[in-house]
Amino acid sequence: MSAAQSAAPALLTVLARTAEPGRALRRFLALDALVTGANGIAYLAASGPLGRLLGVGSGLLLGLGVLLTVYAAAVALLAARPRPAVLPVRAVVEANSAWTALSLVALPLWLSPTAAGAVWIVLQAGTVAGFALLQHLALRARNN
Repeated sequence: MSAAQSAAPALLTVLARTAEPGRALRRFLALDALVTGANGIAYLAASGPLGRLLGVGSGLLLGLGVLLTVYAAAVALLAARPRPAVLPVRAVVEANSAWTALSLVALPLWLSPTAAGAVWIVLQAGTVAGFALLQHLALRARNN
């Protein structure tokens, strides 16, 4: 076992404040749902002002708001299960990984954000990548 593999359960214990991998997984899914839902609702409620601040079209933010709100609800339902099934959790990890990659690719290729928008895109991509990693590690620890 590598040092990183042996350190992962300890890190999960600290971050989730539980030594139980199943509970850690549910907490990471719930936190993802909470943060994603708040982001989606903000995009829905304030797509115009946020679009101007970030330098991103309000129509894009409105569409992302719908997507993120629905996704957050699905992740919250998964987090509420006593033992979330492996396949849906893997789908969440993959969706979070894809969101991260698309955010970072969209920044130079498709978007022309303000400085605040560029910082926001990188920060939210990093946050989502963190969720994907924590969820992956918790799932792996639970299934070992």
